[in-house]
Amino acid sequence: MTTVFALLIAVAAMVGNTIAALWEARGSRLARYGRPVWQQPWFLAGLFADVVAWVLTVVALRYLPVFAVQSILAGAIALTTLSDHGWNPWNLAWRDRWAVVAVLAGLVLVAAAAEPDRPEALPPAATPALLVAFVLILVATPFVWRTGRPMLLALLAGLGFGGTALAVRALHPGPLRWDTIGDLLLDPLVYGVVVMGVLGVLAFAKALQNGPVGPATAVLSVTEVVVPGVVGIALLGDRIRDGWAGAALIGVVVALAGVIALTRTDPEAERHRVH
Repeated sequence: MTTVFALLIAVAAMVGNTIAALWEARGSRLARYGRPVWQQPWFLAGLFADVVAWVLTVVALRYLPVFAVQSILAGAIALTTLSDHGWNPWNLAWRDRWAVVAVLAGLVLVAAAAEPDRPEALPPAATPALLVAFVLILVATPFVWRTGRPMLLALLAGLGFGGTALAVRALHPGPLRWDTIGDLLLDPLVYGVVVMGVLGVLAFAKALQNGPVGPATAVLSVTEVVVPGVVGIALLGDRIRDGWAGAALIGVVVALAGVIALTRTDPEAERHRVH
């Protein structure tokens, strides 16, 4: 039951991301003809939906491996594409229809392959390794920023969002380990969640300003699924069900192929994708 609950929470987070993207896109369009975007009710509602989706993601990461949650979240692009065509799959081009089917089928495989729960404790090197990786990413950020290359910025954004997921997953292995809010604030991973999340938002916004949306979204999606997924398995004790490794790999590849196809065929739908 816990696994089903966690999967439903992850799907709800994906739906929340989709709603946030649609509302923020509407607010951004209205901002072209009136008040600034941060004063648009639709945009503000989208930000609220994004916060709700983030909270749901945190809950899902409490019970499911990073690769499963991140793969499910990447499915938001399929819902966004459907919404742009009146939620009628027959309004899609045939290639888009197959891409949506690929995303959904891949996500089903990934979800089925995920081993629920987590180890009682992280390896001793897990937290230091994550913090060192975060520092290295932050050190590289000014150099990537100065290049202005959208694909590098999208890669940086994917590492930021992926780092946030890893930090959330690593924060509470087994029973919660803080007795007070003060204890929580002393955990450096808490600040990793915030810093890497902000980095992801800013880097992806910069990538969209400097280049085409579709390829940037594809790079972001692949990075934020593959990199944290591998790290979660190698470092955080995330597990795949016995005998399901092949299915999990196929599911991730098929889902990401569908995501990439959708970003290439309908890039405007993802201009305001928010995580």
